[in-house]
Amino acid sequence: MTDIDGLLLLPHLRVQNANAISGPLTWGFPSPTAFLGFAHALERKLRDDWEVQFTGAAIVCHRFEPLTTQPNRRRHQVFNLMRHPVRAGYKKWQDKDAALIEEGRAHMEVSLLLETEGDLEDEPEEFLQKVSATVQGMRLAGGSILPMRDSTNRPVWQPWWDDESDNLEAFRKLRRRLLPGFALVHRPDLLAERLSELRGQNPDANALDALIDLSALHVEPETDEQGQAHWQYHRPPGWIVPLPIGYSGLTELYPPGQVAHARDGETPFRFVESLYSLGQWISPHRIHHPGHLMWRYQTDEPNGLYLCANDYATTLNKE
Repeated sequence: MTDIDGLLLLPHLRVQNANAISGPLTWGFPSPTAFLGFAHALERKLRDDWEVQFTGAAIVCHRFEPLTTQPNRRRHQVFNLMRHPVRAGYKKWQDKDAALIEEGRAHMEVSLLLETEGDLEDEPEEFLQKVSATVQGMRLAGGSILPMRDSTNRPVWQPWWDDESDNLEAFRKLRRRLLPGFALVHRPDLLAERLSELRGQNPDANALDALIDLSALHVEPETDEQGQAHWQYHRPPGWIVPLPIGYSGLTELYPPGQVAHARDGETPFRFVESLYSLGQWISPHRIHHPGHLMWRYQTDEPNGLYLCANDYATTLNKE
């Protein structure tokens, strides 16, 4: 946080029909890659008028409403699927419905706190007006951003000074705008700790076993003093969730233009698969420094790793 020039708060963004399937194993709240991608897209749209960079993003969720239904008590929840229009144009396809493609959607309300690099102190109001107008025409996690309800949800920019005590006091005031809500942080330390415990019981246990064990609701019988067995529910403390955090390369880098139908013909191409880790939802009032919330890109190209992570677990170990 020493090299930044300020914090940009985008409060209470209402997103309609956001993507709720960010990986092959889980569904729910979008991956941090969606929000860092949004910050990068916003930076590129502002680049013509403002020399500003967004180096990190804090994610706070105020409301999350998946578009699902439960047909009956014996079945799990299923996504509400969209009906596509009837195919037309060819005689053999006339009056036939198009195939249904399963799409997980959700409505949500989130706040984003972005680290900014760039001198904005001379004209902050013009910058905020430009940000507000630009955000309204963008998409976040595949969903549409709805218009602001009132002026209280306008973007706010907080300059970052050399005095750490003044910065922390400013962050405490800014933190109130994030309530009520829950902030998403990275907890690989819990995953490593659980993996070590499982390997003490079974040397063949792997990280996926630890992730499933931490994410599952365990139902176990316990016997009381009278010898009667009762079902007990056990889950690890805290609101922890499996979280797709990036991608791992499956192949070497191909030169630009070598792979057919690639989206970008000027960038090297690599086939990848999703990577999972452990996340946790915590209340923002427990955070005393904005750097503990920030998600940033972590790239290890020789090993083919393209990740999103933050330093919350590292700060816990230091404390």
